[in-house]
Amino acid sequence: MTNAPTDEQTALRGALDRWKAAVDAHDPQGVAAVFTADAIFQGLHPYSVGRAGVAAYYDSQPRGMTAAYTIRETRRLAPDLVLGYLTVDFAFTDRPTIAVYLGVIVRRVGDAWLVDHYQVSRLDPPAAG
Repeated sequence: MTNAPTDEQTALRGALDRWKAAVDAHDPQGVAAVFTADAIFQGLHPYSVGRAGVAAYYDSQPRGMTAAYTIRETRRLAPDLVLGYLTVDFAFTDRPTIAVYLGVIVRRVGDAWLVDHYQVSRLDPPAAG
């Protein structure tokens, strides 16, 4: 068995590496540029549609926040659509890291892969029994 990246992973990384770089740089407009013009975006606050909502969400995040993601599963939905299921650790300078699950759909637009759907879930760890 090999750990070589699949075409689906390459497509996801095409968008997510740019997303991560912009998040880490606290560049809300750069983050928004990784999304399609009509992307559905659900962070840990009410959802929005379009780049303006994405930019506003990331502008509200504290400086120094960084993202580290791991791709868990991929599915090719169509030649120009890839679904990804990931875990993401958002680290902060002044508080504990937040671990989330992230579902994304990336769409090929021209030569680039852009995020068309973004859905975060935060699951609390099970209570000690």
